[in-house]
Amino acid sequence: MKPNTNNYKNIDKSSYLIFNEKSTFKVFYFNNLSDETQLLKKNLTTNYIQIYFSLHGDNVVAINMEHCAVPIKSGNSTMVYFKDETMDVLFKITPKSELIGVLISIEYFHSLFSTEGNIPFDFSSFKTGKPIIEPKEINPSIGLILNQLKTKQTNQSLRTVYIKGKVYELLSYYFSSNAETETENCPYIASEETISKIKQAKEIIIEEMNNPPSLNELAKKVGLNIKKLKTDFKEFYGAPVFTFLLNYKMELAKKLLQEQQLNVNEIALNLGYSNSSHFIAAFKRKFGITPKQFAKS
Repeated sequence: MKPNTNNYKNIDKSSYLIFNEKSTFKVFYFNNLSDETQLLKKNLTTNYIQIYFSLHGDNVVAINMEHCAVPIKSGNSTMVYFKDETMDVLFKITPKSELIGVLISIEYFHSLFSTEGNIPFDFSSFKTGKPIIEPKEINPSIGLILNQLKTKQTNQSLRTVYIKGKVYELLSYYFSSNAETETENCPYIASEETISKIKQAKEIIIEEMNNPPSLNELAKKVGLNIKKLKTDFKEFYGAPVFTFLLNYKMELAKKLLQEQQLNVNEIALNLGYSNSSHFIAAFKRKFGITPKQFAKS
């Protein structure tokens, strides 16, 4: 009997899917800006190697049934493989959390990694169809690529090439067994301490988005010089500090419009706009339509 997953929203045709090429891979990005857990569902009709990265928050991925759950702690990843070609993947995305999923078709995975019989994990389990669940911490190099993957602004005509390139780079680091070269492989972010300060800067501008500090004030708060803050923040998050904040505000605005609990003026006020016309103009520049048009659609 098919398990009851009626509480899970189907995401087959949604903005969560940021890349989809049937013969290669899919990339999902979940960003729960609300205070409630999101229950989402994706039906798969092809066999995939699935790798999930929890950038923020503790999240859960389950296969077909809720009790077949794979918890993914904040700052960690998990590779999942089940032989079933048809399955429901259930996502439990906790409040204020981010999760990226990369699903690679089995045939394409073989073409990438099976040269001369080399498979970068337990091939005996893979060959016999046994389930594979392998957790792994997200290291700084992978964290950098993930943030670039979800935030980097590129020309639309180059978007496919860019995402493919980043996924290839991500997989090469993910399956690399040489941990000793970690610092050499991450030339832009010098240390865990610097990464911590960059993340702290992001949290500060989000928490104080209605009246954010200047770059000078932000640099002092996190203990970095302003040049390093600007350079490393852009490299890690794919955009300058205030461009990142604007993008965050616009994505939050979309969520609030979808919830239909607040009107445009109230949303503008919540996002720190003293004049709703400034909010409307910013939203239209970002998405090509007004907030009102988006809410109606």
